[in-house]
Order: sequence, then C-alpha cells, then structure tokens
Amino acid sequence: MNSSGDIQDMSEVKESKESYIETEDIAQLNAAGEISELAVIAEGEERTTWFVWLLVCCTSISGLLFGYDTGVISGALVTIGSDLGPAELSSGQKELITSATTLGALLGGLIAGALSDYVGRKPVLAIADIIFIGGAIGQAIGGRFLIGFGVGLASCIAPLYIQELSPTRLRGRMVVLNVVMITGGQVIAYGIGAAFEHLHGGWRWMVGLGAVPAGTQFFMLFFLPESPRILLRRGDIDAAKSIMSKVYAHATPQQVDLKVTALRSAVRRSIEITNSTTFMQRVALILRNPVNRRALIIGCGLQAYQQLSGFNTLIATLFKEIGFNQPTAVGLIVSGTNFLFTLFALKYIDIIGRRKIMIFSAPGMVVGLVLASISFFYLTRHTGGNLVDGSNYSSTWSAIVLLAMIFYVASYATGLGNVPWQQGELFALEVRGIGTSASTFMNWAMNLLIGSTYLSLMDRITPAGAFGFYAGLCLLGWIFCLLCFPETAGLSLEEVQIVFQHGFGVKESQRLRKEKQAVVLREKQGKRGEV
Repeated sequence: MNSSGDIQDMSEVKESKESYIETEDIAQLNAAGEISELAVIAEGEERTTWFVWLLVCCTSISGLLFGYDTGVISGALVTIGSDLGPAELSSGQKELITSATTLGALLGGLIAGALSDYVGRKPVLAIADIIFIGGAIGQAIGGRFLIGFGVGLASCIAPLYIQELSPTRLRGRMVVLNVVMITGGQVIAYGIGAAFEHLHGGWRWMVGLGAVPAGTQFFMLFFLPESPRILLRRGDIDAAKSIMSKVYAHATPQQVDLKVTALRSAVRRSIEITNSTTFMQRVALILRNPVNRRALIIGCGLQAYQQLSGFNTLIATLFKEIGFNQPTAVGLIVSGTNFLFTLFALKYIDIIGRRKIMIFSAPGMVVGLVLASISFFYLTRHTGGNLVDGSNYSSTWSAIVLLAMIFYVASYATGLGNVPWQQGELFALEVRGIGTSASTFMNWAMNLLIGSTYLSLMDRITPAGAFGFYAGLCLLGWIFCLLCFPETAGLSLEEVQIVFQHGFGVKESQRLRKEKQAVVLREKQGKRGEV
C-alpha cells in the first residue's frame, strides 16, 4: 500500500522490503507477476471459525425472513376469508396478493447488486430489514409489495455477502445455510399458520410477526464487518486483512497475507474496469464479454429453472381443494421435508459438488411431478378433470398426490433449491453486483409468472396437465445443467473466471478442481514428511 492508501501494482510488492509477502512465497507469483490463488492454501481452511459462523448466522436471518414470508402467505390465504371485502377472495385476487410480493422482490432484486457495489453489502441488508418491518406492519396488498421489495434486496445480497466472507472450501456450505434458514422460515410460518388458523383475524398476526426477526437482524448488523472485497475497493487494506485473518483463523500470517494479496490483485483489475467505464458500459460488458455472458446465462438459467419447476405451486390452498381438512398442517409436512433435505445439501454440497448434486437430484423432481400429474388425473375424473370446491375426493388419491409432492420436494431441496443461490461465485468482481441482480431478477420474474398464472393454468389445462407441464420444464432444465453447468465447488471466486474462458467450462472446471486437489494432497504429504 502506498502513502495514499491506493492498491500497489504487484511489481512494487515484489520489490518492496516492507511487503508482507515472504521471500519463499514470491515463488508462487505467476508469470504475470500476480499471486495464483490456486497456490494459496490456508492451513485449517476446511474448518469453520466462530467468526464465520457468527456472521453467516446473522446474515442468514435474511433467509429466514424470505422463507417466512413465502410460507406465511400460503397459510394466510386459507384463513383470510372475507376480511378484505364482503366476499371471500377469488382465485384472481389470491394471485394478486401472492404476486404483489413477487413484483416488489423483482424490483428489489434488480437494483440490489448495483446498490451494494456503491454503498456496500451491509447497508443494503439494513435497508432490507427496515423495509421488512414496514411491510409487516403495513400488512395488506400495499404491505405485501413493500415486503417483496425487502425480500428482493435480501435474497440478492445475503448469499453474495456470505460468499465473500466464507473460506473458499466452505463457501457452498455457508450459502446453503442461508437456504436452510429459508426453509426453516417456511416451517415456522406454517407452524404459526396452524396455531392461528382458527383465530379470527389470525392472518394479521401471521404477517405482522415477520417484523421480529427483521428487527433482530437490523440490530446485529451494527456488529458485522463489511465484505473484504468492498473494503479493498475503498482502499482500506488493513481492515480487509484483519477480517481475512478472522475468516482464516487457523492459517499462518504468511498464508493470510497471500490470500489478501491474491484478492487485492483481483480487486485492482476490477477497479481499473470500474473507473474506466460507466454503469451502462458494464452492463454491456456482461452481455458482450464471452466469459461474463456465459456466467450470466448460467446464473439466470438456474434461477429460471428453480421457479419454472413449479415448486411455488405447492401451497396450502391446493391441499384444501383436494380434501385435506388441515391444509396448513399438510403444508407444514411439505415445508418440513424441504427443511430436512436442505440440511442434506448443507452437509454435502461442497463434498459432492454443485454440478453433481444437480444432475443426480433433478430426475427425482421429474418423477415426482409426473406421479402427481397421474394422481391428479385419477383424483379429478369425476369432476371433469378440474378441482371443484366441496367435492368429495378419494382420500387414497389425495394421499398419493401428497406423497408425490413430498418426493418432488425432497429432490428439489437437495439440489435446485440451493444451487442457484451460489450465483455470486459465477461473476467477476467488476460485474458481480450487476450479474447477481440480473440472476435474482430472473428468479423473481419467473416467480411472478408462475405465481400469477398457476391457478388459472390449472383451470385451463387441469391440475394433471399443469403438473405434467412443470415436469416437462424440469426435464429441459436438467438437460441445460448437463450441457452448460460447470463444477465450481472448491474453486475461488476468481478461479471460476478461468473456467468460463473455455466455453461453458464443464470439462475445464473438472480439470482445475483436480489440479487444486493435487496441490492440497502434496501439501499434506509434505507435512507428514516433515514430521
């Protein structure tokens, strides 16, 4: 760092006697004079420190709020009755209430990335919390839109913030913890929904209680650090190094220095691009640059796949229509399945890898949806293929529908429910905010499409046809993953950019991972030899 606090060129680092890079570590500089992150393996990198757990748990409250909101509206629509007017809500009105949140989230997600690049990750999370609180108090459709805006901000920034503050080898697991909190929020929402189901005006309590975790996180944000990448962009190298030393608490000072220097190199390149371009030029950069464009296709493609799979059609009102007397309790079973299998992903996403876990879990989703489609066909034969309120449906076929949905949800939670939220690791730092915003926008755009049409779709082509349609979309998404989705587990955020220099990088990612695993193995063998 020079006297003005700017980031030095790496040639200066090599020549400076005051540099924190040790002589033996200089050998790890690549031909361009920059440190290869591939060679920087921090001791104890696979172990999670209390500091990382603390910041991830605090940040993941955003996930809890996200999940709580998506779950609570499902139960609220069952109990809301005629509280908002002289008659009970129609299908179109229910779609409007559901879609109000999604529309707000779509707009919030669109601006979140660029806003966080300008003001930092923490302030955006704080803004989201304030909006959550206001929306929870506002309650009705206007409040739903406001909550949605907060959901959009948080759903974009929380995974990004976690990724930038997690050790490379644990990054996937830490982001999945945010998804665990989303599913946990859904379980809590359904539990609260069941408790308030028979209370007059209970839906207001369901929605209003969302202000509690939002207020809690807002208070805790005062004690969390900013992302090291944001600090380096501001020239605050000492603060960034201090945070990295806590993230890699078991590493030697030299290893932490190397981590920081490798990160500084990437940040410096990002600053050069940012300072020499406007926002619209960076938007053009993500569209025209082949590396950035491939990352954008995968980020947006996975988020679209997540929503077009039809997961958000599984709401309590559907269980009510097929004959379950306690639809919110049945929804709790489905959300509980989602929570449990997300825990499986938490354990294995960095071990098995993002690509493999997607490839192996997606066929289960197709099978579950096909089975649900067949079950709906036989369930509704005596009502012309459509669901009719007050009809006496077969309890056997209703149970088979529920089992099919549980199987589908288990497969979804294992892969598709988690992997798309690893989106931040796909993009170079200079376009990461724009890329994550675009991907989150795609998620909420498809969510809006599904949420505003699925009831009408079931009326038009029958429930059997609708679930068969979603099964076809799931199959197409699986093919997309087979052909285009590279493995990013174990690679640094900067190494992922190397992958996309080779097309979609499916084979290159596997080669790079093997190369990095070989480095780790040699280091372990060297330590055994010293002993």
